[in-house]
Amino acid sequence: MLVGKNSIQETYYDILHVKEDASYKEIRVSYRSAILNFHPDKLVKTNEMVNPSEESGDRFLKVQKAWEILSNSMSRALYDNELQGSRAEIGVAEDVGIYDMMVEDNGDTLVLCYQCQCGDYFSVDSLELGTTGYELLRDINKVSLHTGDGLPASLVLPCRSCSLQLRLLINVKKSSS
Repeated sequence: MLVGKNSIQETYYDILHVKEDASYKEIRVSYRSAILNFHPDKLVKTNEMVNPSEESGDRFLKVQKAWEILSNSMSRALYDNELQGSRAEIGVAEDVGIYDMMVEDNGDTLVLCYQCQCGDYFSVDSLELGTTGYELLRDINKVSLHTGDGLPASLVLPCRSCSLQLRLLINVKKSSS
């Protein structure tokens, strides 16, 4: 995932929940699964959604677009070059794991924080993570992230005060539900 000005943007790899070095076959399998899960007709028929929202339609279209780009070797190569270029522009200060982050419980949300060199903090809360498909959970002694596919991912978080950014590496374990 990449961060634009104060927002988290998903890459096409994130949308399909595959690693950036995934094979065509891995991408195809993930696409087929995602397209079935997010197809508006299926969501209505299985009553997973009483009122189909624009969000589910947007997710379906994002999956389609990701497949369109990543399934074609030429468009994928161009996309990978763009992605690398945008990452070079971002200038990530360091990589940290979820267990390096401090956790604040604000009642309704959990917030992950990491102190920046400038003294302020990099942070992301459970609501922001939820919009990207991750569920941040806190047990008595540990924090964990869950998603349906269990693939590793990363988020780039901006500092609230300076121009530094941090890459939060997420090794997600499959949820047991």
